[in-house]
Formats: sequence, C-alpha cells, structure tokens
Amino acid sequence: MSATFGASTAIPQKSPSHGLFRACACCRPAALPREPGRRKFLAGGLAALGLGASTGLTKPARAQWAAPAARIDVHHHYVPKVHADAVVKHGGRVPPWTVQATLDDMAKAGVSKAVLSLVPPGVWFGDVVADRALARACNEAGAQLRSDNPGRFGLFAAIPLPDADGSLREIEYALDVLKADGIGLFTSYGDKYLGDAAFVPVFEELSRRRAVVYTHPLNPACCSHLADGVGPSSIEFATDTTRTIASLIFGKAGTALACPDVRFIWSHSGGTLPFLIGRFIREQQVRKDPRMPDGVEPVVRKYFYEIAQGNEPGQFAALLKLVPVSQIMFGSDFPFREAKEAADGLAAYQFAAADRAAIDSENALRLLPHLAG
Repeated sequence: MSATFGASTAIPQKSPSHGLFRACACCRPAALPREPGRRKFLAGGLAALGLGASTGLTKPARAQWAAPAARIDVHHHYVPKVHADAVVKHGGRVPPWTVQATLDDMAKAGVSKAVLSLVPPGVWFGDVVADRALARACNEAGAQLRSDNPGRFGLFAAIPLPDADGSLREIEYALDVLKADGIGLFTSYGDKYLGDAAFVPVFEELSRRRAVVYTHPLNPACCSHLADGVGPSSIEFATDTTRTIASLIFGKAGTALACPDVRFIWSHSGGTLPFLIGRFIREQQVRKDPRMPDGVEPVVRKYFYEIAQGNEPGQFAALLKLVPVSQIMFGSDFPFREAKEAADGLAAYQFAAADRAAIDSENALRLLPHLAG
C-alpha cells in the first residue's frame, strides 16, 4: 500500500500543543524551563500522565467474570512502529506493545475482537506533509494487522486534524479503500475542541457518511496542573471528554446539531458527563437554544459510551441514569489497562444476562456490523 498522496494545503507548519503531556505557562511544572515565545510545550512520557504498566493498575479484588461467547473491545490501542518512531522523535514515549501481548490480553478477558486505535497524541505534530504521511502509514499498518489476524481486529483510522483537507482525503481512503470501521479522533487539537468551526467540513463529511467516530481524551492545552500530587490523566482526561462534548453541543458552530448523523463513541463511560449533565441541562435552559427544543438530554442519549476506566459501581450507576444499556459498549484501554479489569467491573455490577450480552458485543455489532464477519 502506498503512503503517497497529493499536495498540502496552507496550514501553518509549527509545533502544536498536543501529545502525551501538555500545559500552558500558568500551569507548567516549576522543574521545566519556560520557553520564550511559546505558551505550550510537548514533554513526553507515560510517567507524566501518571500511567504505569497495565499489570500494576489492575485491581485484583474484583468479582470474577464469566467469559462471554464473544466480547468486542472498542477501546484497544495499537502502536505501529511508524507511530512510535514519530512520537519519540517529537519528545514523547509510547507504552510497550506487541501483537502477541494484545492477543494474550484479549484471551485473558474473553475478548474475541478488538477495534484498534492509536495511542495519544495521534498523528498531528504540526507538519502537514509529514503528518498526512504518518496518518496514511499508521492506517495501512492497522489494516495489515487486521489482515494478518483474520476475525480478530477492526480499525478506527487516524486522520491528521486540524488539517481539514488532509483529514477529508484520509477519511475517503480509510473508509473506502481500507474499509476501516470508523475514524479515531482525540478530544482536542491544540486549543481547539471538536466543536470548533474549523472542523465543521470534516464533521459534515462524517455525518454524510453516517460514520462511527471513536474519541479518546487528551490533557487540555490549558490548564492541567490544578491539583498538587495528582497526575493530569486522573482528572483531566475524563474532563476533556466532557469539554469536547460541550463544544459540539453549545459551540457557535452547533456541530452536534448541524451534523446529527455522526455516530460518536465516547471513552471512559463519558468521562464526567454523567455527573455534570444537570449543568448541561441548566445551560440549555438559560440559553434557550431553539435548535434543542427538547433540551440537551436527547442529544447525549443517542451517543455511545465504552466502559474502560469507567466501570466502578458509581460510574455505572450514573451512566445508566443518562443512557440506556443499548448505548454502552465494552472497552479496555489496552495497553494502559488490562481488559480483565473492565470485565471484572462489568461482572461486579451484576447486570442482567441480556444487558451484559448487549454491552459485551451486541451493541457493538449493531453499530459496527462488519465486525460480525
């Protein structure tokens, strides 16, 4: 498969504020030097995220699960060499990953299929030509991995946002040529959330295609060090998911309403959305946006939510007050977490057998029917 394509558009080629760790001048750790003329920086590392090896994060005292006939993991990362090399080149680090480790973790948790997506920070590093090539190479690597392991993997393809033209090209290639199951996005790109007007052409195309869009959080560009002693991912990842959902609904572009056929999957049981929905409801009551005559709840109830790092009893209880079981899917966050952690959390909540089957695989197959093959 070729990684070449057409000429770039006039996107400023400068270092973005993205990646495994981001901060602005007001919240940059004191140990790191200030950089004149730049508000943001990239400093790699899972350590900065407060993320260790997956075995160290798994809770052993969870209820044991019964392996399902088929469990589909819609939040499962892969790390192709071309992506690892790019992240390291730009000062970051990636988690240890191999195909065999992926298959072993799936087997331990009864996962029959996993839909692959890239680890943060994705493929945007501020160089249009290089980042378009990186997206293409990563997607082809994912498609090759799927081909080499028939029936085991799906693919959420990467696109080089905020490069809208490049993203539109890659959507066409990924969905029409590679037959990806959907598109993988991150919650923010520099200082832009997904509801930003600059991204509307991309979401118009995704809506036209009724595309599935899986979205993974990042640390915000500002401000990610507000609580001493707490790693940025402990609070900011979940909150950034909520911020980007808010931007889609309440932003001036009204992307959630203007592009209603994008089928979103949100990570980590919706982040903090289930706990902040009352504030969203109040926001709409104050604004009285005529585009939402029935309020905010119908908008967020049509989205899908996966349970990686969102499977404690209180998280399930809150999510189930927001959406029906039909909108919930299994996810692991491998290799940052083991799939067995999510499986144990699912078992501990003691869902009815039909509800657990829906979360394990039936909802994913309804949304992603190609995974049945």
